[in-house]
Amino acid sequence: MILFSGQANLPLANKIADYLGVPLADARISRFPDSELIIKLEEDIRGRDVFILQSTCSPVNETLMELLIFIDCARRASADRVTAVMPYFGYARQDRKDEGRTPITAKLVANLIGNAGANRVLTLDLHANQIQGFFDIPVDNLLAEPVLSLHFAEKKIKDLVLVSPDVGNVKRARVYAERLGGDLAIINKRRVNGEEVETGNLIGDVKGKTALMVDDMISTAGTVCGAAQLCREHGAKHILLGATHGVLCGPAAERLRESPIDEIVVTDTIPVPREKIDAIGKIRVLSVSALMGEAIHRIHNNESVSSLFLR
Repeated sequence: MILFSGQANLPLANKIADYLGVPLADARISRFPDSELIIKLEEDIRGRDVFILQSTCSPVNETLMELLIFIDCARRASADRVTAVMPYFGYARQDRKDEGRTPITAKLVANLIGNAGANRVLTLDLHANQIQGFFDIPVDNLLAEPVLSLHFAEKKIKDLVLVSPDVGNVKRARVYAERLGGDLAIINKRRVNGEEVETGNLIGDVKGKTALMVDDMISTAGTVCGAAQLCREHGAKHILLGATHGVLCGPAAERLRESPIDEIVVTDTIPVPREKIDAIGKIRVLSVSALMGEAIHRIHNNESVSSLFLR
């Protein structure tokens, strides 16, 4: 096994390497004067099992291109197998045509990764499970739910109600409800554009209870903040928020800081800058390094990974 990392999330890569007990392999990443990337692997990988860790987070096009070059580099250096380890899969929300003359960019990215030479993909909480079908190579889509559930289970909340901030997230909320033992409530919404949503009705009872909202990502935070406000208006005593990917772009920090949410928990699939943590003031970051490290270990040893994402 040999593990390389792109520049998108080196802190997580180092934690995964520590879990596996192997050092991160050396690679020289530099640029030509016109800003083109060039990557040179500083170690012999002929016949090796290569894992390339890269979250395709902001700047998305930059991190995606770096991943593709890494994969091509490993393939041309005669690696036995190349696994793209993508804790966060960018472009995942563009998984279908909502209107005419628009792309399905998640499928395009899947094609690019496969054509670059990856033999398999390891990722975490895809925005839509059907994206696995966009690939012609094996995809392991892990769930961060055990990591987040453990955190909230330690609080021993007795009056818990799981709130899905939109109808499409009901299945995820039900998994948490079964694990933590709580009721289920649903909020319907309508997306106006990429930054704005209209929050509708609350289906379920949150009055006098602790509402835990769960989602796969927090982007501009419009959905979760609108849902939190609706929960507060319906009498929720406390409001907690758990999400896998802390994208936290645009007005997210300001919205979350001013929202009625008491605690926000995300994972380190995307690095959250210290200044953003301080600006929000009520956010905690959990690590998925053990989860992803164990998956890499099992893939390398041709062992079952399914137990890591059983619902």
